[in-house]
Amino acid sequence: MIQLKDIPDEKVLKKFADKYPEADVDSVIQFLNILRIGSDLSDALDGFLCKHGLLQGRWWVLILLMREETLTSTPSELAEKSGVSRATMTGLIDGLEREGLVARLMGDIDRRKYSIKLTAAGQAKLDVVMPDYYQRVKLLMSAIPANHRETLLLQLIQLKEKSSVFE
Repeated sequence: MIQLKDIPDEKVLKKFADKYPEADVDSVIQFLNILRIGSDLSDALDGFLCKHGLLQGRWWVLILLMREETLTSTPSELAEKSGVSRATMTGLIDGLEREGLVARLMGDIDRRKYSIKLTAAGQAKLDVVMPDYYQRVKLLMSAIPANHRETLLLQLIQLKEKSSVFE
């Protein structure tokens, strides 16, 4: 995915507005900044996780497994919960299995059906990553006064609910 690093300023966008009168320059600037901030936060999280030998996709799989009472789930459930294709999930699981962080458990009756289980090594990896992650999230979120966070979240949810305008 291409991420726009050079957000156009008002002067540039006014040129676009001359050609496309539907353009609300302020709305476009705000929208592009929100997109950029989301991308930057995602990149920062990947940078942090990389220091622990993970990227977001693999990390989320480990977390999803840890949330399960039995530490076990199926690949299709993991794909659905993480919003990726089954093929993508297979790749994530293959990498995690190679590192010993998850294990495939074959079905008793149908060997084509299997579950994925978080291993002790996977839990140990999370036990290292998660305290550091929580500490950093707390520090990051301190940039926004606590009494403003709920309002910001509600506003962002409203944006998400309106995102269907792009469909």
